[in-house]
Amino acid sequence: MKSDKIIEEILIEIEKHEGGMSRRNAMKLLAASPIAASVLAGAATATEAHASSSNATGKIVIVGGGLAGVATAAKLTHRLSNPDITIIEPNPKSVSYQPGQTLIAAGVWKKSDITYETENFIPKGVKWIKDSVVTFDPQNNKVKTADGTEISYDYLVVATGLMLNFGAIKGLEGEITSSGANNDVVRNKVGKDGVYSIYFADGAVDTQKGIEELIAKAKAHKGSEKLQAIFTDPDTAIKCGGAPKKIMYITHDLLKKAGVRDKVELTFCPSGDKMFGVPEYSAAILEQFKARDFKWEFKTNLVAIDTEKKVATFEKKWLEKGEYDEDLKEYTMVSMSKKVDKNYDFIHITPPQKASDIVGKSPIGSSKGWVPVVKETLQHVTYKNVFALGDIAAVPMGKTGGSARKQYPVVAENLIAVMEKQEKLPAAYDGYTVCPLITSIGTVMLAEFNWTAKPTPSFPLDPTQERWIWWLLKVYALKPMTVYGMLSGRA
Repeated sequence: MKSDKIIEEILIEIEKHEGGMSRRNAMKLLAASPIAASVLAGAATATEAHASSSNATGKIVIVGGGLAGVATAAKLTHRLSNPDITIIEPNPKSVSYQPGQTLIAAGVWKKSDITYETENFIPKGVKWIKDSVVTFDPQNNKVKTADGTEISYDYLVVATGLMLNFGAIKGLEGEITSSGANNDVVRNKVGKDGVYSIYFADGAVDTQKGIEELIAKAKAHKGSEKLQAIFTDPDTAIKCGGAPKKIMYITHDLLKKAGVRDKVELTFCPSGDKMFGVPEYSAAILEQFKARDFKWEFKTNLVAIDTEKKVATFEKKWLEKGEYDEDLKEYTMVSMSKKVDKNYDFIHITPPQKASDIVGKSPIGSSKGWVPVVKETLQHVTYKNVFALGDIAAVPMGKTGGSARKQYPVVAENLIAVMEKQEKLPAAYDGYTVCPLITSIGTVMLAEFNWTAKPTPSFPLDPTQERWIWWLLKVYALKPMTVYGMLSGRA
């Protein structure tokens, strides 16, 4: 297509000037292109652009006032001629642009760059209850808040996010929301003395300081043995599956720029057996790891840590050949495991993650905690007037901001269809998500994919390549596109 050719030419022109074109001029060129219409402005699909207002009525309650919840409220406000929407969210100040936490650790952004006042983005006419839901009663279409108030609804949207379960690791304690609420207990152990995590805003600030301390320690290090920096990836579903690797790339780049990379060994310890769920991206990451002299150990899950002795304990799993089966003409494979201790000077912990017990153990939850929904429609499998999106929804590969950005229009359209008593829900989520994988302070591999587990690039460039243009997109474009476009219900 002609537009694709124009985009390609503009991107190639920017790529030619890497290091020579100013960021301002690059963004001017970027904004003048069709990218501005298709990505930066978050252009709606043809169906959304021509959607008419609906006269359907009913009381809608949205539990969760982060990006997903507020965006859904905004979209419903645009589409309903007489909306009756209530958001239940206790936090007056939302630290919700969580993709920026890697940039805080890199020293590119500050905590204030990812913080916004919730009230500035609540759509006009939407009621805001500043409290937490403690009970879900879908049989009677009610929720109860912490102060004991019962709130009835006709339709419910659950967008509560998830919990960072640091306490699942022996030697640590506490759970906090992914936005960082109630992090005081966790910060008794995480954020100092070589133990860090970018998975909450204060933790990202601490991680940036921790990397500086590692650099200073490396500069003073005179021994022949290398300092040890370890990066973990747990055996639970996590938000932003690329983040455990992003912080490793960032640490490597900062060590290299400080001239001490050769004094530190960087080891990635994921619980899984591959670098990425999409084979093409997994292969590209392996090559990047080799080029940077990273070490990695698959099927290695952090289970305990002694923060005083600086020893991390991992459960290492593998398969061994067992008895020979004469009928099948093959050996049985036996699961084996053992505990392995690793000394560290710096460790980045990606915590195990879970649904809040208030949601997961309620009637709308499931055995795994997440809210069970039909993955395409995001409608609850049991309660047809209940929808869920974002990190709390039980959909494959769906715990990223990129996923939520594609999910909230689906929830809004399908919820309105239920309100209108339509027999078939019109909108479908295809599993699209995007991971801007920071590979250095200046390059990003833009990994886009969906449930096909194949690359689904938006632009005609090899998606497995690290590019400066995607760094510009990550640092300068994605935040305004997400915060201002998504929160307005238009991106």
